[in-house]
Amino acid sequence: MKWLILILGIASNASASVLVKTSMMPPRRFPSLSDPMAALSNWPFWLGLGLYGVAFLLYAAALARLPLNVAHPVLTAGAVASVALCSVVIFREPFYWTTGAGIMLVIAGVALITARVA
Repeated sequence: MKWLILILGIASNASASVLVKTSMMPPRRFPSLSDPMAALSNWPFWLGLGLYGVAFLLYAAALARLPLNVAHPVLTAGAVASVALCSVVIFREPFYWTTGAGIMLVIAGVALITARVA
């Protein structure tokens, strides 16, 4: 259950980032007080904001079940790797070999940080 909470936290954090990026792409604009109707109609922004809240609640739930030095690196690194992959698939952003190497190094780093040494 604790790992499912972390996976859902990663998914909601990455989804929130994708939605906020979508909300800033034309024809949408950043919500502002000068044009409140545009702000209210920018549903990807509000959904992304809500998903950040869900990610925070899932992170808190994970912290109740896992040590901080496990939950935080896994959630953060998972979100970073997920967003990097989503940016390529959804937004057609370039994927450089350095991005792939960085993702692999992050995964290796988190594995080392969270490994239990006997």
